[in-house]
Amino acid sequence: MRRPGPLTLLALGTLTAVTGLSGAAVPAWAHEHPSGITDLVTPALVRVEAVSHVKVTLLDHIGKLQHVERSYDVPIGTGTGFVVNPEGAVVTLTNVVKTDDDVAVYAANKIFAEHHKVDIDDDFDRHTLKDELLNRHLQECYPPKTSTTSCLTEVSTRIKIFPNILPTEKEGISAEIAHTGDQPEAPAVLLPTGRAEGGTGMPTAPLAVQVPDKAGSPVSVAGFTGRPAADRPHTIDIAHLDAGGSGSSGRPFKNPEGKVDEPAKMGALIDKGLSGAPVIGDKDGAVVGVLAGGGSEGRMIGVREVTKALAEAKVKPRRGPIDAAFEVALTRFHTKYYGDAVPALGRVLELYPGHVIATRYLKTAQEKRDGKEDAGAKAAVPPSTGGGIPLWPFIAGAGLLVLIVLGVALLLLRRRAKDEDTGVPTSAPASAARAPMVPEPVASAAPPTGPSTGPSTSPSTGPSTGPPTGPRMPVPSPGEDPSRGEPSPTDVTRIVSRASFPAPSAPQTGPIPAEQGGAQSQPLLTARPPVQPAQPSKAPVSTTQQGATGKTQRFCTACGMGMGPAHRFCGYCGHPAET
Repeated sequence: MRRPGPLTLLALGTLTAVTGLSGAAVPAWAHEHPSGITDLVTPALVRVEAVSHVKVTLLDHIGKLQHVERSYDVPIGTGTGFVVNPEGAVVTLTNVVKTDDDVAVYAANKIFAEHHKVDIDDDFDRHTLKDELLNRHLQECYPPKTSTTSCLTEVSTRIKIFPNILPTEKEGISAEIAHTGDQPEAPAVLLPTGRAEGGTGMPTAPLAVQVPDKAGSPVSVAGFTGRPAADRPHTIDIAHLDAGGSGSSGRPFKNPEGKVDEPAKMGALIDKGLSGAPVIGDKDGAVVGVLAGGGSEGRMIGVREVTKALAEAKVKPRRGPIDAAFEVALTRFHTKYYGDAVPALGRVLELYPGHVIATRYLKTAQEKRDGKEDAGAKAAVPPSTGGGIPLWPFIAGAGLLVLIVLGVALLLLRRRAKDEDTGVPTSAPASAARAPMVPEPVASAAPPTGPSTGPSTSPSTGPSTGPPTGPRMPVPSPGEDPSRGEPSPTDVTRIVSRASFPAPSAPQTGPIPAEQGGAQSQPLLTARPPVQPAQPSKAPVSTTQQGATGKTQRFCTACGMGMGPAHRFCGYCGHPAET
């Protein structure tokens, strides 16, 4: 026996929707019940055998004084139980481990008949002999003990449990009584006392919350008709609960279609060794009660009485790691994923060697793995190319579409980064970076306040003292090729007629500021502030300046704009360029 250890509580799994093989043969009409629904409980089944060990000493005073000692094992009961926690606590019926018969009477009959060679039955009845002397000593051998007692007895109860494993436990596991009921058919609780080193406990049976209320609810019973062996597996049969019955009276059985006398059928199973066997509900495969009765009557003691007995024995029912691993393996096996079930069932056998159900299912899973019935093997087979549309064109098209989207996104990112480097907004056209915009002049600019060199007359507007308000002509930059030639008088007249000019101002002496069109000035992108008029001077109306490239640059002395070498008029204000 494997020594169990402390384990955490695990949730109860359900197998009502799965299909598979049951643990033993069932009647032909078992199709009414889910196949494999008992698999959660059958690994936790145990065979229970209880005996009273009696040591008796006969004091023979008839002839030669002598003391005769004998030991007898008196059978108390046999039946079935089920484990409810990994530590090995077992639930069965009280009449399986406790009897109202006086085993001291049995021992007195046995030893007296053997020593005095008289005909006395080996039973629990008090007998009378025809020989008065022998009869007097026989009556003194029966309990209770008195000063003239001729037999001294010591009685102890020995209980053995045989778990549902292969190979079987030939000697069984010793257990002791933790709780018995007042009635013979009340649930009893046993605790194992003999444990081997190592192991992770025993498989357990889940307990239901309540008994099914509906009459005709299907159930199953599972138990042993003898000690477990390879040629004597556990027995499974089916029944249906009748209405009524509760507590110690139990709930009767009744076939809803009247095909079978289920009370008599259950009573016969009880007489064969299924007293105390678990009654398993078809809803989730949990224990809903305990089988009780015998003869022509079988009943079920409900799960509430079972939990009450466990509470009085201070035993807490719970599942263990073996159960968790087994539920995973059962799910894979019953859904026909045999390839996945093989390692899962192997794990169960690692935790609990000899697990009967796992051993049987592992053999089946190994035989069907990768076969026609293996659902996992079917899922791994690629789809046939003969009758359906191949998938590779769709996969290739999806991959190409992804590459196109990534390429477009990369190009947009690179274009945005380039635009940011050049200072041009992403939404602006490419020509905006090459052609500067000429802004409109500020109409509200204040007119010059200084003295002027003389009035400037326009053929269309007359004298004007404010800044020019007409459109501006492109101004060549320093070093620009002057091959455009001089503007014609017609061009000059058109320019002058569309612009108004400030009064001529005297030329400035010294270097011309950059804001007035010096050598470092560039074509204006914004409205130029009004030019402050200089003091009257007799300097020429145009001036020159040596540029950084060695070329001579001319500037208008009226407005300060750059002029080409061949220009006779200022392209901005129209002032004549006189040298």
